[in-house]
Amino acid sequence: MPLYGYHCATCDKDFELLVRASDTPACPTCGSAALTRLVSRPAAEGRSKDLIRSARAQAAREGHFSHYGRSERPK
Repeated sequence: MPLYGYHCATCDKDFELLVRASDTPACPTCGSAALTRLVSRPAAEGRSKDLIRSARAQAAREGHFSHYGRSERPK
């Protein structure tokens, strides 16, 4: 089942649901069926780890370590 993002026109909330193609979802907040499916951008295949590694390397060069765990910070 694919994960889809929806926007409810009734309560103005955004949410994601696992939905089969044959199912008609309802808003989990208000129960309305007045939903608009949102367009999502898929992650690039196999590049996420490379992007994280390069972002962390740049942060290390600039001296920012706040997004690292204790075990990942340089000593």
